[in-house]
Amino acid sequence: MAAYFPELSARFAAWLPSLDGLRVAVVGHARPDGDCIGAQVALARVLASRGLEVLCVNADPVPRRLQFLAEGMKFLRTDEVLPLASGLTPVFVDCADQARVGDRLRVALPHPVACVDHHLSNVGFTPHNFVDATSAATCEILSGLFLDNGLPIDAHTAQALYAGVLTDTGQFRFNSTTKKTFRLASELLERGAHPAQVGYEIYERESHGKLRLLQHFLSTLDFECDGRVCLGRLPVGIFEATQTTAEDTEGLVDYARCIDGVDVGVLIEDRPDGTVKASLRGKDPSYRVDLIAAQFNGGGHACAAGLNLKKDTAGFYDRLVAAISRQIAEADAQKLSS
Repeated sequence: MAAYFPELSARFAAWLPSLDGLRVAVVGHARPDGDCIGAQVALARVLASRGLEVLCVNADPVPRRLQFLAEGMKFLRTDEVLPLASGLTPVFVDCADQARVGDRLRVALPHPVACVDHHLSNVGFTPHNFVDATSAATCEILSGLFLDNGLPIDAHTAQALYAGVLTDTGQFRFNSTTKKTFRLASELLERGAHPAQVGYEIYERESHGKLRLLQHFLSTLDFECDGRVCLGRLPVGIFEATQTTAEDTEGLVDYARCIDGVDVGVLIEDRPDGTVKASLRGKDPSYRVDLIAAQFNGGGHACAAGLNLKKDTAGFYDRLVAAISRQIAEADAQKLSS
């Protein structure tokens, strides 16, 4: 069978021996999602199978619905890793740039030796970059790299990889899903991934608080650009009011995107420190929500992007709507001319 990632896999095989004898930290982004945790678990387990000492590091805790993947794994938070930082060799996963790991971790682990990622905005910020923006998930890339190189994928590793692919493809619904995605998912099932368990843990264990948070988000939905853009907002204090945390925002933006006639859905989260976080989702990759986010120092994928605005937040809503409107107009014009 032909290699899934011929060029990346050859470089990955050549790079792996350079880690021998080192203590490796597999570092994921702040507010980790399924692809991030899945990639950390899978890479850590494969490296450990080579005799390496490996730990996983995140600025934020493993979300409740993903904790089944982290069982038996060593996950450390920022404060726990600071005393160890000088002796660690960082490998980043699912991070388009160093800032994604959080300010304190970026300072503590300033020299990552490698990165495995699938974001369009990743410009290659480490000495060894295993980046493929055509892949649906970082876990899709890792699945191919492991299979191409004959590396061991046990049932736990297969489960973690499958969870990452499942979540970042929106349960295999997003435009990023390809024939390769399904072929790799099939390989993972053969090695012990259990779709029913993953689906239950991730999608069928919502808390009462999460439903209250969703109820509030739906009540704030507003429509712009003749109904083609839907935006909802989470105000300061909403997590305390609903007894939830930031991790419970996962998936809310899809309710704005999935409405008939809407092309771009947005979730805006106001934070106590005056900063603003926004998640953008597009139904069609031609609308390039990553380019919209980039105007506010964010990034991501053609259909899924995010941003964290730390200053100049005044008038953000109007500026964001204007940016989305321009992008939609440009995409429509290109479609008409093609």
